[in-house]
Amino acid sequence: MTPRPKPNALIWLLLSALVIVLDQWSKHWVLTSLPEYQAVPVIENYWNWYRSYNPGAAFSFLADAGGWQKWFFKALAFAICGLLVFWLARTPRDDWRSALPFSLVIGGALGNVIDRFRHGHVVDFIQWHWKEAYYYPSFNIADACIVAGAIALVVFGMTSGRDKTSGTAGPGSGTSP
Repeated sequence: MTPRPKPNALIWLLLSALVIVLDQWSKHWVLTSLPEYQAVPVIENYWNWYRSYNPGAAFSFLADAGGWQKWFFKALAFAICGLLVFWLARTPRDDWRSALPFSLVIGGALGNVIDRFRHGHVVDFIQWHWKEAYYYPSFNIADACIVAGAIALVVFGMTSGRDKTSGTAGPGSGTSP
């Protein structure tokens, strides 16, 4: 009798779908409720709602490139998402240390791609700042999920080696105690 294959982590795409829904819902709210380029304080001196648009990538990278970058960013997002879905299909379902970051990045990337198709740019609206001295560039839920997923990949990648070398089995290590 051949052993049953372990279920893969594609179920984690439900988290990606949730990220997309929350991201698109929040951007709909922003587009119908917030004025353009006017700060609406949430926490005085620290956090504003600030409706703005980004035709480029992170920190408006290539925002003034003439239009070709829109297609480049769409293609790049689809390629990365395709690769991550392929990896999810090869990841055991219980390996949350891999599945969680992959699914956050997929959901965030696709949330921003939807904006690029619908509006020609990404809608940003979360603005953190320190009093009137420093303003972090505006971002959105999709951006936050991409960053959280990338940080989790690095952190989990650095800590998974410790589990294996110390002889203890941690979540997602694939070894038994």
